[in-house]
Amino acid sequence: MAHWALLLFGLVFILILAGFPVAFTLGGLSLIFGVVLLGPDFFHFMPSRIMGVMNNYVLISVPLFIFMGLILERSGLAERLLLSMSRLAGKRKGGLALSVVVVGALLAASTGVVGATVVTMGLISLPVMLRSGYTPSIAAGTIAASGTLGQIIPPSVVLVLLGSVLNVPVGKLFAGALVPGLLLVGVYLVFLFLWFNLGKGRHSLLTAVPDGIQAGHGSLDLLKALILPVLLILAVLGSILAGIASPTEASAIGAAGALLLAVISRRFNLGLLKQAMQETMYLTSMVFFILLGASTFSLVFRGLGGDTYLVELIAKSQMGPTAFLFLVMSLVFILGCFLDFIEIIFIVVPIVSPLFNHYGFDLLWIGILLALNLQTSFLTPPFGFSLFYLKGVAPPEVTTSHIYRGVVPFILMQLLVLVLVYLFPQLMVLR
Repeated sequence: MAHWALLLFGLVFILILAGFPVAFTLGGLSLIFGVVLLGPDFFHFMPSRIMGVMNNYVLISVPLFIFMGLILERSGLAERLLLSMSRLAGKRKGGLALSVVVVGALLAASTGVVGATVVTMGLISLPVMLRSGYTPSIAAGTIAASGTLGQIIPPSVVLVLLGSVLNVPVGKLFAGALVPGLLLVGVYLVFLFLWFNLGKGRHSLLTAVPDGIQAGHGSLDLLKALILPVLLILAVLGSILAGIASPTEASAIGAAGALLLAVISRRFNLGLLKQAMQETMYLTSMVFFILLGASTFSLVFRGLGGDTYLVELIAKSQMGPTAFLFLVMSLVFILGCFLDFIEIIFIVVPIVSPLFNHYGFDLLWIGILLALNLQTSFLTPPFGFSLFYLKGVAPPEVTTSHIYRGVVPFILMQLLVLVLVYLFPQLMVLR
């Protein structure tokens, strides 16, 4: 039976890579294997599993965080913040690139929507960076990497889903990921500063920011643009870290706060609300359909004895904990080149989590390592989503090759921070 479980696992990946819908591939193929090999009565367990997913209190935060990010993106908060930072830092050597990273970090902590962040920064900053003398590769790489910071800096949907699958409190994951996320921002900033002041980038033209982005009073505009997102960050993250609210309650605070900020900035209207609600429903439905398909897959996989077989296989191989962790992280990184992070979380993580328990790993630490690893999936060719988002709004002179080359140093930096968190778990100081 266990060999049938491994065949099911392999067929799922083959069909997903062939382009079949993820949710229906997971659920449909698992139903076929379950009915044929285990009998229809086996699925008496299924309704309770589905209700368990739908009643999961933590998962309520997923649509609320998505809604918060969409409202803020469509209300122009990201645009105002990016323009203000660009005016302030644009005349400095490499200042525009540094400002893109800072804005990416702030948007990560206030919106967390990767696609919206990358598209917004690509539309506004990429043409300006090219006119200022930045090479297409470094400009594209900086924007794409900065836009993915929302996957590790809380509040992050990745952390919410990982907490649900690993059965780890999401609030602790948020707290544990905060310092590693900020460390990644710091590594980006140091690399760009050295690149434009000591490395190859020091010979770049890097003229003053063009007039189209210089209008305004710089520092005053920046202060006004900073106040609103900082207040929202304090309301959401501050309430979680202070123990005042659970992540689910904080997501409701964030959604209400985003609506309030849209009203304050005079960008709120019924059209904005309708668009945000429709997009939230679409994204949430996608996540939950995949989750239900993954629940069916997990039930059948374990019913066929796949999890027990893997534990026995690892035990017989006498693989140590370190080797096993390296194997899983390598697998997740490779799969990230081809699959979406949601698919990896719902297919791979439930299978390996019993093995992590078998080895006695701290699942909170494992969750942070997986989140850092999954963040690279947005940048790794050929199917990194940030690469597609940026290419869709990039000027014609920025080719796919430029974008691929530009993200390479940022992928290496993400892996560096992953290694640092592995070597120094105490970086999760707020856990």
